[in-house]
Amino acid sequence: EVQLVESGGDLVQSGGSLRLSCAASGYTYSYYCMGWFRQAPGKEREGVARIHTSGSTSYADPVKGRFTISQDNAKTTVYLQMNSLRPEDSAVYYCARGQALTSDWCHGGGPERFGTWGRGTQVTVSS
Repeated sequence: EVQLVESGGDLVQSGGSLRLSCAASGYTYSYYCMGWFRQAPGKEREGVARIHTSGSTSYADPVKGRFTISQDNAKTTVYLQMNSLRPEDSAVYYCARGQALTSDWCHGGGPERFGTWGRGTQVTVSS
């Protein structure tokens, strides 16, 4: 099973930027999907962004144009660059990983398709 460790969460003022990282280890598949999710107090967990091994990406509407998901050349770490942060972006951010032979599986499925989850990193955006 893959292990995921998030980092980079912090307190930032509205309009600021943060870069989250998710280090992955214990690869078992050649093709996979990495996703970022977030959950605010009293709210349900929601998807933020996803990236497939092929490099294809997808984003939830609230973060389009502001967040960018990427991976390093070795594909051992995924990043979430967050710009123009808003108070409503405040949440615990989780990275997740699942097998995905195709990009359609990666971008079209729900969180139940991700079998491994990190412990989360707190992002707080002040007004």
